[in-house]
Amino acid sequence: MEKRWLAALATVCLAAGLAVYAATANGSSSKSGGTFRLGTSSRIDSLNPYVAFNQDAYSTFEYIYPFLVQYDKKNRKFVDDFATSWHASNGGKTWTFKTRSGAKWTDGKPLTAKDAAWTINTDIKYASGGAANAAGLIAHIKSAKAPNATTLVVRYTKAPGNVLGQFQQFAILPQHVWKKYTGHKGDDLKRFSNNSPVGAGPFKLVKFKKNNIALFQRNNSFYGEKPQADGFGLRMFTNEDALVSALKAHEIDAIEAVPSTAIKTLKSGFNVRSAPGVDQTDFIINSNPKKTTHRELLNLKVKAAMAHAIDRKQIIRVVFLGYATPASTIIPPATGAWFNPKLKPDSFNLALANTILDKAGFKKGPGGIRVAGGHKMSYQVITPTDVPSTNRTFQILQPDFKKIGIQLTQRALDSTAAFEAIAAPDNKYLKFDLAMWDWVALIDPDFMLSVVTCDQFGGWSDTGFCVKRYDAMYAQQQLTPNQAKRKALVWKMQKYLYAKRPYLWLAAQDAVWAVSKSWAGLVASPQGPFNSINKLSLSRVHQK
Repeated sequence: MEKRWLAALATVCLAAGLAVYAATANGSSSKSGGTFRLGTSSRIDSLNPYVAFNQDAYSTFEYIYPFLVQYDKKNRKFVDDFATSWHASNGGKTWTFKTRSGAKWTDGKPLTAKDAAWTINTDIKYASGGAANAAGLIAHIKSAKAPNATTLVVRYTKAPGNVLGQFQQFAILPQHVWKKYTGHKGDDLKRFSNNSPVGAGPFKLVKFKKNNIALFQRNNSFYGEKPQADGFGLRMFTNEDALVSALKAHEIDAIEAVPSTAIKTLKSGFNVRSAPGVDQTDFIINSNPKKTTHRELLNLKVKAAMAHAIDRKQIIRVVFLGYATPASTIIPPATGAWFNPKLKPDSFNLALANTILDKAGFKKGPGGIRVAGGHKMSYQVITPTDVPSTNRTFQILQPDFKKIGIQLTQRALDSTAAFEAIAAPDNKYLKFDLAMWDWVALIDPDFMLSVVTCDQFGGWSDTGFCVKRYDAMYAQQQLTPNQAKRKALVWKMQKYLYAKRPYLWLAAQDAVWAVSKSWAGLVASPQGPFNSINKLSLSRVHQK
């Protein structure tokens, strides 16, 4: 459910900070369970679930907040988290969850089903305002109530087909903390920094310095499986070379996502593991039907020509050194049966791309650049400076696009500025032309399918795509309890987006991580070891 906004700043003092934490987390100098030091080139953009977009932010929420359910070790089946059992009734329109007894928030206050009911009802009330980020997770819910401390009853307007998939992403917040931030029609939910979060997960966040460091300490009052390590630190780096050097110097114990250029060199001294990943890079075309300039980008023939000007094999070879596969659709192959295998990547064929544009009437002008509506087909491509792969990928795309008469110039911005430029003005998506980024998907397809709905303007949308027919299909798959029928709808939706091309998908990356040989226990995941799928990986990591 995350936009991976990679950025960071690391300083020498962070290593000292991790060392101090390792000594103080136990109250003595003994190592006991030890502190696992994880390096990343990503960042936690916000600790507020109503604001955050970044992958590592949602992984943080997984470890510090209670969720009703989580995925199992194989990332395929839902298992206990705060809820111990669940069942549907009333034709699937009522779901009842039994929750843990005796659970506590990290400030000592009781954690009960009432907190879950309050969070759900708050998100329903402010779904069009401050709680917009969570709107998709509570779709079709009429109300929630907690008749007692260990029972949560959720009532839907219609029988849904993705209840557990939605609640696997839904962080339960402490009512006694957050109820003070519902003013201004819920907009205050977004204004709360939450930099010292009160949680109830296996770890508690004890220190956070944005773009620098996050320190997590074992929560001994956690209701579930207790972590084997005393804590872990997430150290954030400004560039990949510094990240790799820190691992080689044993300043950190692991790298969350190994740069492809470093995989070979790390294999000799570290345990390098990989799994098919759910992180896909994309080429974004502004597909807002209300777009006022460069409207030729709405032309499906122009989009098709662009698709045939992309050399995915070269991108995988040069940018990812082979640790990726060509991407074709919004749902990545690593999600299993939800992926539609009938949709194949477009061929790299510059002659075909030129023919398509010639037949569409876009003639070449001075310098070989085509003309559309009296102006050159020359466009800015917004790229986040925090995603290293976008620069290298752009360098591959630019000369090939010029060969078909389309001129690209790069506009590199930090993550926040890049998203603001895409959504401008006022979340209307009218000004930008093209962009590049990536998406980190979940196992259930609902979230990824939601990012191109009209409701996500100002939320997760980064394409401006808004088609009522697609929105109707999206709502239909949400309300299809039969999972075989739902899968057929999900495949149909992928095919529809494949034809409309708000995204041209580039590469599905492998999840690759490296770990010191003195640590073991990290659980494989298509999102890597620090993930938002379950609480297992960093709970089970331990010193050998």
